[in-house]
Amino acid sequence: MTIKMNGEEKQLEKEMNILEFLAVQQVEMPEMVSVELNGEIIDRDDFETIFIKENDVIELLYFMGGGGFGF
Repeated sequence: MTIKMNGEEKQLEKEMNILEFLAVQQVEMPEMVSVELNGEIIDRDDFETIFIKENDVIELLYFMGGGGFGF
């Protein structure tokens, strides 16, 4: 099946839940990534119950900490 992830088309062998998808995509530190599915941010507690389907659009969002101005 075809989906779009971060603007690129990807082929998946089957429907899978978001947790499985993160593992298949070998996402490093999946606990630090937010997932947007078809324009909606998915609650981490729902990663096992929401399944990715044909033509879904997924954005993996990484939030970076740090910074500061050194004043």
